[in-house]
Amino acid sequence: MNIPKGKLVLLGSSSAGKTSLATRFVKNTFNLEQQATIGAAFLTQVVNIGKTQFMFEIWDTAGQERYAAIAPAYYREAAFVLVVYDVSDSKSYERAKQWVAEVKNSNRTPKFMALCGNKCDLVKEEWQVDSSEAQVFAQQNQMIFSETSAKLNKNVVQVFTQLAEQHIKANPKLLENDGGKIRIDEVEPKKGCC
Repeated sequence: MNIPKGKLVLLGSSSAGKTSLATRFVKNTFNLEQQATIGAAFLTQVVNIGKTQFMFEIWDTAGQERYAAIAPAYYREAAFVLVVYDVSDSKSYERAKQWVAEVKNSNRTPKFMALCGNKCDLVKEEWQVDSSEAQVFAQQNQMIFSETSAKLNKNVVQVFTQLAEQHIKANPKLLENDGGKIRIDEVEPKKGCC
């Protein structure tokens, strides 16, 4: 069975929780001592949307500024971008907004984007980013908005699922399920000129 797939790139500041989100989504684990990503890491995960399966090819990019120059090589051909910030770090939110602008100004903007405020398990007094402000920013940029906790597994699967649902909604004929098989509509043969 051929499962449709799409490239998803995680962008955000170092320590925003990109690797933790990806690891929670793919392996359902959380490592409190997660090391910073060097370059990029690659993971895959299949989600079920109704009777349809969809595979994410996830590129977890490094958040350190010294790696920022290589990020366009990853998001250039991406169908999905998940921009992550730490709700307790206003600088990571400002950097997330810069990532959104950079991606949108690139030649090949992904069709589906999400803004994700991670670490929502922290007590509200530690939050430096206002939820409603981030939600408005996401809406203005036609992005899904979610607040997640990789630590508590809150809204992690949901944000990835919402991205897949958007893709399926935009491409219904390519992803129709017929008895466990993905049906790709046949193309009408072109008629000759004679």
